[in-house]
Amino acid sequence: MAQRLELGLDTFGDVTAAPDGTLLPDAQVIRNVVAEAVLADQVGIDFFGVGEHHRSDFAVSAPDVVLAAIAGQTSRIRLGSAVTVLSSDDPVRVFQRFSTLDAVSNGRAEVIVGRGSFTESFPLFGYKLEQYETLFEEKLALFAALIRQDAVTWRGTTRAALVDQHVYPTLEKGSLKTWVGVGGSPASVVRAAQHGLPMMLAIIGGNPTRFKPYVDLYGQAFGQMGQPVQPIGVHSPGYIAETDEQAREELWPDYKRMRDHIGAERGWPPMNRSEFDQEADRGSLYVGSPDTVARKIARTVSALGLSRFDLKYSAGPLTHDKLMRNIELYGTRVIPLVRTILDEALSGSRALRVGG
Repeated sequence: MAQRLELGLDTFGDVTAAPDGTLLPDAQVIRNVVAEAVLADQVGIDFFGVGEHHRSDFAVSAPDVVLAAIAGQTSRIRLGSAVTVLSSDDPVRVFQRFSTLDAVSNGRAEVIVGRGSFTESFPLFGYKLEQYETLFEEKLALFAALIRQDAVTWRGTTRAALVDQHVYPTLEKGSLKTWVGVGGSPASVVRAAQHGLPMMLAIIGGNPTRFKPYVDLYGQAFGQMGQPVQPIGVHSPGYIAETDEQAREELWPDYKRMRDHIGAERGWPPMNRSEFDQEADRGSLYVGSPDTVARKIARTVSALGLSRFDLKYSAGPLTHDKLMRNIELYGTRVIPLVRTILDEALSGSRALRVGG
């Protein structure tokens, strides 16, 4: 691979359960997320992402504020959103919040912008779902202009125009790494390439190799523009325990509870155990022992040519103590093993080329 693989974690701030099974208050969940990020920093994880939602099953609606709190208690881990719902926000304010985060974290901020998989923010902030595509297209174009740090002149239909406008605070190191979150639409893939931005694929079901055509399309779009391809990342759910059986048995009830709650809103049938096991065996659920999860991540990284893999480590009411153990195993055992597997595969391919 052309650059060092980054291995990160994502959470949506899922409202978790206390030991007695009752759901924790949002405030405690948010404090726990900060503690989880501090542990991630300590065990060598590269990135920690916090999602934005506006509904009862997720506690975090202002990820940049949570990330700023994390920045004050960490020293090396990169910090970002997962995702910022740009369509229902103001690009200028998003830039200002994350350039401020970049300052307080000494240059560790990132942002993943997207349309989001939930729509609660649209009525909450007064946006019309009929403008779903237009809102994102226009606001992404403006945000892409803002991160270049030049004076911005922009005109659209979804906010006031800007004329030769500078936005502050400026970025100390001159750049803010910005990914475009993509759920599987070819138009979204091409849009990310047109703005010259890295692409983060949200792969939450099915065999991850089915996204290879989107990776190829992304590369083709850059090729047509005569530009180098930007990094590609993947976000997928997972859970690690000492054994495959333990991981599945611990995750299953809470994963089903989360999946069925969301599915009921979207007309999906309840998840059964065979579907869960199929996702663990051949799909995009990275659940098992450190060895099992590491080998599955390495296969996905190799198949899609990734620069970043982010494990969505939280799952519905799965308890804080289990999340902390999940993070510890990911950082201390999974990540080193992924790097070893990929290094050995690279060495082997080099040896074959030399021998041939």
